[in-house]
Amino acid sequence: MKFGKSEKMRNGPRNPAPFEGARPGGASEGVMSKDVKDHFIAMTGEFVGTTLFLWFAFSATQIANNTPPSETSALDRLLFISLTFGFSLAVTAWCFYRVSGGLFNPAVTLGLCLAGGLPWIRGGLLFIPQMLGGMVAAGLVACMFPGPLMVATTLSEGTSTAQGLFIEAFLTFLLMITVLFLAAEKTKATFIAPVGIGLALFVAELTAFTGVNFTGGSLNPTRSFGPNVATREFEVNHWIYWLGPAIGASAAAGYYRFAKYMHYEEANPGQDQANQSFEDGHDRQH
Repeated sequence: MKFGKSEKMRNGPRNPAPFEGARPGGASEGVMSKDVKDHFIAMTGEFVGTTLFLWFAFSATQIANNTPPSETSALDRLLFISLTFGFSLAVTAWCFYRVSGGLFNPAVTLGLCLAGGLPWIRGGLLFIPQMLGGMVAAGLVACMFPGPLMVATTLSEGTSTAQGLFIEAFLTFLLMITVLFLAAEKTKATFIAPVGIGLALFVAELTAFTGVNFTGGSLNPTRSFGPNVATREFEVNHWIYWLGPAIGASAAAGYYRFAKYMHYEEANPGQDQANQSFEDGHDRQH
């Protein structure tokens, strides 16, 4: 059957032929297997996302810490740094959560693996670009901004090692539990989970920086490791920025598994249903 010109235009142009070697579904033959390709793409997304997240966060910290105290108050610096960390995480996680999950944090990766939300192989592979991203971000800020790099996390005077360890653990628990219940747990609100995750980091940073700047608010081993590599200086208590977040993430994963085992959604049913009144949910519980 022959088509006239107008009918061809109505039907639109023919789809272009797929590239050579392509197969249905978009996977490529003869180059790499689907599993390898997926891992590789996730690793690149995690590297780019971690670098962007920490570059913007480090930049704000560098600006705030190099501003003379006479020009700004401690509270202004606190809000400036905390807002930048929270918003930077929200934006980058929203951009990359379809690529790699938008984790950007080895502690969060550990928590997801323990909670069963991420395969251990994928988690191990994402650890590499996360650490590289932290180092690259810190190195770029050191090169691009004037003055000494002042973004490292350290314990304040008067904060003991035990206090710093548990502060980091509690702060990371908040971040991890937010990730698990808003992002790992698929609901109607999952698509805006990065907003809640960014707000969790914002609140955590406010707590960590309050008053005497207790720990610097790491919650993320690569956030502390990258600046130390860039300055070639490691604090004697650097290990708390690994163990503290690991404890917090593990505790959050443990509670998440407990809640799932107990079918927590049955305790307060109907929260993800549209057009439901209070009475409907109340009746379902009885």
